[in-house]
Amino acid sequence: MKKLLIGALYGYSRIAHRINEYVGRGVSWLTSILVIVFCIDVVVRYVFKSSSVAFYEAEWHIFAVIFLIGAGYSLRHDRHVRVDIFYARFSAKTKAWVNFWGVLFFLIPFALLVIKSSVPYVALSYRINEGSADAGGLPYRYLIKSAMTVGFVLLLLQGIALMVDSLLMILGIQQPTENK
Repeated sequence: MKKLLIGALYGYSRIAHRINEYVGRGVSWLTSILVIVFCIDVVVRYVFKSSSVAFYEAEWHIFAVIFLIGAGYSLRHDRHVRVDIFYARFSAKTKAWVNFWGVLFFLIPFALLVIKSSVPYVALSYRINEGSADAGGLPYRYLIKSAMTVGFVLLLLQGIALMVDSLLMILGIQQPTENK
């Protein structure tokens, strides 16, 4: 029974890592698209002395998708924002304890709160076929709002995987580098 539970935890962790790896790599291509959109916007604005609400909205929509959908990928690769004053000096096992409790008491509750709060917000946007309130803005605003829910679901999946990896490390079953 113990081996089955450990196998299930390890399997979950691997699946969550794989999902966020593929999604993160896919979303990373949006940075190139964002640069292209910025360049076009700058040329249109300064060379042709014109401006477009659609370009401006596309810029922040793409950035929001990169940030929200890429959060799980950032957590997977330990590239998220953290104050490392003490953490960097901790042993691998102490880091595992900090990660375990941090995910359990902070990441999971916050992610669940955002997911629970965003679902009705996104559903309403879909129901009314929400678009930009600005003339010349982008349609389908509900798609960008959906990124909030999807991003926090991916972050939650990765957070639970981090918690599982930390637990397996605390128990001496997994080494610190096995989850990469």
